Amino acid sequence: MLRTPVHGTRLDILEWLKDPAAHFPSQRRVDPAEHGVHAGPVAAKLGVPRRVAETHLGLLAGLGLLRTRRIRRRTYYRRDEVRIAEVARMFEKGW
Repeated sequence: MLRTPVHGTRLDILEWLKDPAAHFPSQRRVDPAEHGVHAGPVAAKLGVPRRVAETHLGLLAGLGLLRTRRIRRRTYYRRDEVRIAEVARMFEKGW
C-alpha cells in the first residue's frame, strides 16, 4: 500500500478521517464521527471521480485500516484506530 504512486492520496484520506467533521461537509442523517464518510465527499475533496475514491477506500478497508458500514444504499468508511496502531507498531519495530 505504501509503495504505490498514490500512497500519498491514501495517507491523506486516513488523515482526513481522523476528524471527518473538519474535512468534509455534514451529511444528511449520518454523523460522520460515528458512522464515517461515504465515497462522494472523499471524491470531491480529492477532485477525482467517485469510482476512484471507492477504489482507494476499498483498498484501505481491505487492509483493515478502515471499517465499513452500510446505511441504506451507501457504504460509510471510518478509521479503525486499533488496526492503525498495530500497523504503526510494526513499522516502528522495523518490519
